[in-house]
Amino acid sequence: MSTFYDFEASLLDGTPQKLNAYRGKVLLIVNVASKCGFTPQYEGLEALYRAHKDQGFEILGFPCNQFGHQEPGDAGAIRDFCSEKYDVTFPLFAKIDVNGANAHPLYKYLKHAAPGVLGSEAIKWNFTKFLIDRDGNVVRRYASAEKPGKIEKDVVAML
Repeated sequence: MSTFYDFEASLLDGTPQKLNAYRGKVLLIVNVASKCGFTPQYEGLEALYRAHKDQGFEILGFPCNQFGHQEPGDAGAIRDFCSEKYDVTFPLFAKIDVNGANAHPLYKYLKHAAPGVLGSEAIKWNFTKFLIDRDGNVVRRYASAEKPGKIEKDVVAML
């Protein structure tokens, strides 16, 4: 059986990153986009990250352009937007697909481990979130509309 740590993904600058580098941390995995109605959640995500990163918490952002073409930019545009608009300091990865034949293997795993409403594995929109425990197990899936502040109690309980 796989865990989160068995996967690898490229960082926004293209550098391969083995996800076992995050072993022992509580993680929130989020598919993000710069031109989405939920994009202001970057502010809450960054606040959550800064409040708990010193206790072993990480947020990993995975840009995705599959929903209404809301992440059309290249890596440089994504980096600049996140830095200038929201002062994002948590790790951002290269743009990926989260659904369909070209879905990143990590997202295939996450969706299977924590299906959505009525057992659907498909990601419905940007800013779907997955909470991972310190052992690399998927604990919970949160819908796009669930704001980071409401997730904080779950994060704190796992730290």
